[in-house]
Amino acid sequence: MDLSSRNSWERENDAVPASPSTDSASPSGDEPSRQPVQSPEELKEESRKIRRLQMVVNMVMQVIAQDPTLTVDEASEMVADTRKAALLMFPDKELAFNLIYWPRLQRLMRERYRMQ
Repeated sequence: MDLSSRNSWERENDAVPASPSTDSASPSGDEPSRQPVQSPEELKEESRKIRRLQMVVNMVMQVIAQDPTLTVDEASEMVADTRKAALLMFPDKELAFNLIYWPRLQRLMRERYRMQ
């Protein structure tokens, strides 16, 4: 297998995209801008989705690390599916996924399959 070919779990550019600069002050400059307050039900639902995503990522990482029969293509597909699932749960949080989970998954793939 040619390890120089790119896998679905690797991005074309490994650099993290710059986030748009946000100023915490309101346009008038005298008060910080305020985000809408979540209801207790919304907070509970968000916490549940975060825990679910953490469990999914942990299980995928365990399978990749521990299953000796798993091929690099199968592992790459699992990583890609994990990313899709995360973005379905949190559609506007791609940057957060790229900062929190993507480096872990990339490092595991490199270590497990001895890639550059």
